[in-house]
Amino acid sequence: MSDPTPLFDTALIRHRLVRARAGGYAGFLMERVLDDVEDRLAAVTRPFPLALDLASPTPVLAGRLRGMERVGRLVRMSPVPEPEADCVGDAEALPFGAGAGFDLAVSALALQHVNDLPGVLVQLRRALKPDGLFLGCLLGGATLTELRQAFLQAESETEGGASPRVAPVAELRDLGGLLQRAGFALPVVDSDTIRVRYADPFALMRDLRAMGLTNALTDRRRTPLRRATLMRAAAIYAECFSDSDGRLRATFEVLWLSGWVPHESQQKPLRPGTAQTRLAEALGTAEHRLTPNTGDES
Repeated sequence: MSDPTPLFDTALIRHRLVRARAGGYAGFLMERVLDDVEDRLAAVTRPFPLALDLASPTPVLAGRLRGMERVGRLVRMSPVPEPEADCVGDAEALPFGAGAGFDLAVSALALQHVNDLPGVLVQLRRALKPDGLFLGCLLGGATLTELRQAFLQAESETEGGASPRVAPVAELRDLGGLLQRAGFALPVVDSDTIRVRYADPFALMRDLRAMGLTNALTDRRRTPLRRATLMRAAAIYAECFSDSDGRLRATFEVLWLSGWVPHESQQKPLRPGTAQTRLAEALGTAEHRLTPNTGDES
């Protein structure tokens, strides 16, 4: 059997990222995410002698990590050529073999465009040393819901149908299971909703182009977007998603996931029946035993 057609056009994604960075990358979303990375790592009181920046779209994450006292050597794997990169690679084909010995791997806003997220997580777990930490974030399914709804209605009205624009994404409830299947222990997943406001939909579209986040589905429409469809989508967006001051809302959902490579030092649940302290003692309450009801009446 031949391999299935990949969901994303990875060559196009790299091309658009190069174009976005050359024209002035719109980094507001990345800066917000990096603040969260610092906060989350601040809660982990241990050093990371060898850390990896996995395919984040710009080198700013690497700069932040290098500025942390607890991070030693930082390896930057960039998705596109850049002077700051230690290597250029694809997140789905890591150039690091099993036992690479990373203490920490961080990926910011890169993994939403991989075709095989479970495979990436398995490779990451193998590249980390025992008790190594993976921390990553990717865009979730609620991202740009307003823009997608506007285009769906506009294309239905002006062209009698809608072209593929929405890529399937990992759901928050599934990410913990993916981490466990990949061999990570102590998985944690959560989400953050970021809302940005714009004067008009075209300002949002310019930012998306400047982040390299335009449609990169392999099965995307190849003909140019009709002007009538574009203008109708802009009108629908303004009608349905404007605030009282006339500015328009745009939603970005960021999904966070983290997990540790198993190690004997990590906490593990006790086997049933091995607890040494009663729950009533821990809560400081009295314990009342129930008397079985025999069905006899006096």
